[in-house]
Amino acid sequence: MIILLAFLILPPGWVEVKDNPDDAGGAVVVTWEKVSGIDGYLVFRHLADETDRNRLAELKAKLVAGTITSEEKKELRYLSEGKQGFLIPAHITSYLDENVRDGIRYYYVIGAILGSDTAFSKPSSPVTSRPQWFHTGRINVLVGVILFTGLLLFFLAAARKGKKLFVRRISGLSAVEDAVGRATEMGKPILYIPGLAPISFTATIASMNILSEIAKRTAQYETPIKVANRDPVVYTITKEVVKESYTTVGRPDLFKDEYVVYLTQDQFGFAAAVDGLMMREKPSTNFFIGYFWAESLLLAEIGAATGAIQIAGTDAVHQLPFFITACDYCLIGEELYAASAYLSKDPILLSALKAQDYGKAIITGLLILGTLLAFTLWPQVLSLFQIK
Repeated sequence: MIILLAFLILPPGWVEVKDNPDDAGGAVVVTWEKVSGIDGYLVFRHLADETDRNRLAELKAKLVAGTITSEEKKELRYLSEGKQGFLIPAHITSYLDENVRDGIRYYYVIGAILGSDTAFSKPSSPVTSRPQWFHTGRINVLVGVILFTGLLLFFLAAARKGKKLFVRRISGLSAVEDAVGRATEMGKPILYIPGLAPISFTATIASMNILSEIAKRTAQYETPIKVANRDPVVYTITKEVVKESYTTVGRPDLFKDEYVVYLTQDQFGFAAAVDGLMMREKPSTNFFIGYFWAESLLLAEIGAATGAIQIAGTDAVHQLPFFITACDYCLIGEELYAASAYLSKDPILLSALKAQDYGKAIITGLLILGTLLAFTLWPQVLSLFQIK
């Protein structure tokens, strides 16, 4: 009965192999004809070229002799022949071999398993894996990049031709000129806090751009500025930013080293030091621009008690309520990132800002249109928004 059963096992009638599409190489897809009434399949891999087989024999000899290197062990894994993986269930008729090397030709044999018997298919045609230049499942991303680049180039060309690009009024930034002018009239300094986070934070980088524009105005008005830092790296950067701003407007002689100070890395020690500075020097304007934590209310409350104009800006969502309550103006969310373009009126920055706004508007419109189509006429539209 067992002998008769063995003769009833049929191997897969065909085996197809191809390079795995849309990847960085190193993978081969094997598919075969389904066989009914079996326990499962085994995939066997073999080298198609005599040169690779000779190299495999050489590496095996080195492995036995104990002279093989770590790199040769990796090569041995790619050149290994025989069974790949474990028993594949009978309802599955494909296998992804991710243990191949680009440029090496392989062929595959599929074994149909029933009990202790195996029926082998004919060898497949040779296959070689290779990386692809473009992922066809991400065409929608390519379209988005081309669209945004087109918008950016369009607005950049318009700005360079002298066309005025409209940017909505941001109250906190519009008040910068008045704040600097007030400090000049009162003969008091301006205090600038670039947050407590390191330079790797996006809010800190945005704060550097805003500091540059404010420092240019303080240099033009000959108004002293005080920049207090918690992070040593940020301290170094803010000092160079302020010095460069004074040089840009032609007043490098007005810059003083004491304009930019380093206090302490301790969070609440820094807050206490800044509070003391505000109480002693009574600055006319306080800027809290950057990333803040629990010290935000301590800083803003003391600053409000001194009667200073306070302008804050952060992307720390949990600290926004404190700044909104205790400050005169507050930059919320992306207003912080748009501030440098708003203040400098630089054509490149303004064109990038306009391209982003139009890009967001287009994305929002596509999402609304896609939602309506998905619920009404054309559910397949959802596939256009998938990124594989």
